[in-house]
Amino acid sequence: MQFKKYTKQRSRTIQGLRSFKNTLPTNVKKIIIRKGEIFSNILENWKFIVGDDLFKICHPKSIKNTKQFRKKYLKIMVQKGTEVEVEYSKNVIIDKLNSFVGYKIVDTIKIETFERETSHKKNKKRYAAKSNYSKKISSVKNDKIKKSLIELEKLIKKR
Repeated sequence: MQFKKYTKQRSRTIQGLRSFKNTLPTNVKKIIIRKGEIFSNILENWKFIVGDDLFKICHPKSIKNTKQFRKKYLKIMVQKGTEVEVEYSKNVIIDKLNSFVGYKIVDTIKIETFERETSHKKNKKRYAAKSNYSKKISSVKNDKIKKSLIELEKLIKKR
């Protein structure tokens, strides 16, 4: 194998395919790692940051930067019908989040709603699984595969 000289990353590298991690400049790698670690820390400690009441109804989705105003915002997914509670506690969440990280990481919070799956929708899924796949499972010729698929179907129905 030939060794390539005078590259930006290293003085000697093996010529050929390189991983994506090795092709990025070192400064960009540091930024990506830092931003990912911060968001994962926020996810892990979300209950501590917002408290038990808000923890049950919302969770963070992402941290984004705006190009126009150079501000960072946190997207929060909130259950439909509980947006008002989160809206009133936005400033408290921002203060606690910035104090948790140690510097100003978030300027504003954007709220997105999601609808929680009700038991009616779950029953439809169970019925669909029962009617659609039971015929297909019965047509399988291999007995071991057929038994395992029937067991899998039973587990899905229990959910």
